[in-house]
Amino acid sequence: MLQAIDLIDDFASEIESTLDVAAPNPHLNMALHLVRNHLEGRVSTASSVIAASAVPYATARRKLGELQEAGLIESRPRTKSGKSFSLHPSATLLGNWGQLSDRLLRMAKKHVGEAGQDRAEAEYYFGGTYQVGRSIQPPQVLPEPLSLPGGLRILVHGDPTFMVMESLKRQFEQVVGTKISQRAFSIDRLHEEALRNGERPTSRYDIIAVDLPWIGEFVTKGLLTPLDDVLDVEDLDPGDFHTAGWRAAHWAGRPYGVPSQTTPELMFYRKDWFAEAGLEPPHSTDGVLEAARLLHEPQKGRYGIAWNAARGTALGHTFMMTCADFGQPILNLDPVAGGFDADQLDRDDLVPTIDTPRALEAAEYLMALLEFSPPDILSMSWYERIRPYAAGKIAMAYGYTLLAPYFELDEKSPANGNTGYLAHPAGPAGHPIAPVGGYVLCIPANLPESRKREAAKALVAFTSPEAQKLYIQHGSRTAPRYSVGADPDVRQLSPVFEAVDAMSWRDELQFWPRPPVPRINELIAICGQELHDMLRGVTSPRETLARAQARAEQVMQDDRD
Repeated sequence: MLQAIDLIDDFASEIESTLDVAAPNPHLNMALHLVRNHLEGRVSTASSVIAASAVPYATARRKLGELQEAGLIESRPRTKSGKSFSLHPSATLLGNWGQLSDRLLRMAKKHVGEAGQDRAEAEYYFGGTYQVGRSIQPPQVLPEPLSLPGGLRILVHGDPTFMVMESLKRQFEQVVGTKISQRAFSIDRLHEEALRNGERPTSRYDIIAVDLPWIGEFVTKGLLTPLDDVLDVEDLDPGDFHTAGWRAAHWAGRPYGVPSQTTPELMFYRKDWFAEAGLEPPHSTDGVLEAARLLHEPQKGRYGIAWNAARGTALGHTFMMTCADFGQPILNLDPVAGGFDADQLDRDDLVPTIDTPRALEAAEYLMALLEFSPPDILSMSWYERIRPYAAGKIAMAYGYTLLAPYFELDEKSPANGNTGYLAHPAGPAGHPIAPVGGYVLCIPANLPESRKREAAKALVAFTSPEAQKLYIQHGSRTAPRYSVGADPDVRQLSPVFEAVDAMSWRDELQFWPRPPVPRINELIAICGQELHDMLRGVTSPRETLARAQARAEQVMQDDRD
């Protein structure tokens, strides 16, 4: 859309300089000004729009009124008195402008073309008319600015998606009509700060990002506001969210957060290396080991596979997900179609199921992976496993989709354009699954009532399809909504969206591998500590699982006591 604005601006300037008698087009000039400012997060006022018209003041006032009467411009009060207001493009103007931009750029290609573009390319591009016309448009401003003294305060995780939100802060300040302050922490520090915030008499934050496994803990401790207390849940269009991501935001049947990221952990693999070796993508754990063995060439600085093996939280997550690959939940969840029931966790009869035959298979699989892993595998966590993959040193890597920008947005990365995406390959008794991770945005329970409903409006705006698409266009690789993953503009940016949508429809996106029970963080830490000793050769797999089981049982018993 900005490309089209630049093209029209430049073309109009050329026409006016060529034809001295050419008259300005005030409607067009004002629309250009409004849409550009909206996209770039700048404020438009009546004075600035009139100045942009390039016609006398009285004429400009009349033309501005015509645009408003046509429903193309909306105004929003900037002060309580309403005497000062800002102007914004309406949904109609944004929709029309999106379609115009596409048609304009396509006509330029059709009539002028690009050097080296053949007829087939031109026809293929032209054939995209229908799809692009159905694209999600940019976010609209709220009719009224949020009434939040001091601005909107948000606590988030320091990952690529939330950093994209930070980079778009100016645009979203325009949308919600108030200043936005965002604090970002690593996963463990975020957990600590969220708990500490819950102990304060009054929350420091209007919105907090909560990792999916923490939902049970935070709700049972009374830290979160049920969404249906502060907004009409139907306004969120729940059916548009990936089912697993939306279900994971619930506790005892009530929603406590809105999916901001639905980022499954997948298997990334180098399609070019597999093709050169004549290998099929692995869909089983045996296939992973065989491919890793064949592609492991440490003497050339190339390794078979990378994964989370760092002690503590990182390895704990890996073990739980690997157990799921072998068909074993880490608690005695009831089996249901497609996996296990993680919707009914508000119960007293849950016990750990870590020391089981299938969990032993999972532990032995991790031991087998060591042989084909980089030498520093035992210190690798989320980012450390992806960086060498992006650098072209790893054939396969388990990784969350939110980390795909490390190679998808780096044109120099050997993995750029050469990466395939798979659900977790399954063990003998398991099925391919894509364990769902990510964050939901929640409203703290100790936020003053006067701020809760305003924070809820921001929550709806930040998780709308329009906002989610904007994050993706600026580098995010998570799409919690079906509509966003299906958007033709989004599909063109990365194959990961089509892959994840297909997994969702096949019911492979699952959140039961890390069930959000109240003590899940401690269970994750226990698994990450005991399994690390196993990988270092300090304990055997059987001894490791027995120790982890005993410690986990004690934690669950302490919780009941």
